[in-house]
Parts: sequence; C-alpha cells; structure tokens
Amino acid sequence: MMRDLYTQVIMDHYKRPRNHGEIEGADLHEHLLNPLCGDEVMVYAIFDGDRVTDVKFSGRGCSISQASASMMTERLVGKSREEVEAEISGFKAMMVGEKEFPEMDDLAALKGVIQFPSRIRCATLAWNAFQRGLEDQV
Repeated sequence: MMRDLYTQVIMDHYKRPRNHGEIEGADLHEHLLNPLCGDEVMVYAIFDGDRVTDVKFSGRGCSISQASASMMTERLVGKSREEVEAEISGFKAMMVGEKEFPEMDDLAALKGVIQFPSRIRCATLAWNAFQRGLEDQV
C-alpha cells in the first residue's frame, strides 16, 4: 500500500514537475550528466545573501531523476546555505540507508530506490549538481 502511494508521488512529480525551467543570470548554475543512463539535469538558484530565494531545474531523464529534482527544488527554497547543505547530506544519507524521512514527506517516496543500487545515481543527480554548484561558488 505505501509502495503504491510512493509510486504515485514519484509519478506526480515526474508528470507535473515543480519549479521546472531555467533562471537567467542565476547565482548557481550547474549541469550534471549520468553517463550510465543518459539522465541529464541543470539546476539553477538565486540567493539573497546566503538564503535561496528561487530554485529551478531542467533536463531530461527517467522518472526517478526528474521527480527527485522536482522534490529538491521544493525542499531548498527559503533555506540558508547551511540548511541546504544539511538537506543534501540528509537526502544522500537516506539513499544509502543511513537516514529515514517521515512517511508523509515526499522524499520518503524515493527510499525504495536504495533496493536498486544502479538507480541511486538517478535519484541523487540533481542533489549532486546543486552541491557541486555550491562548492563552485566558494
């Protein structure tokens, strides 16, 4: 039953992605490609000081990579740089089975991916891109 709900959450984000698009003149702009499957993502962010005021993504790929990117954009808006780094490390910890998210959290829908190690890169693609973009800003 929960698996069906998780599938619905993933498909909803895939079919109706949140914050899909590009930001001209973004403070953060990072592109990542997963050469194993061809998934591709570009992430964009605008900062006001150290706080994220807007996040968007574009790209193409499987439902997992695109849904995860959509969830990430919702998750990071309004957060400080430190909070963003904590969100990224928390999500990546979940993807290796070291952390749980509450059942009602959309990100929990992706925890089933850990049963398929080759798909973990799909789920973390946008998160890795955002993290690399943060590192490039310093």
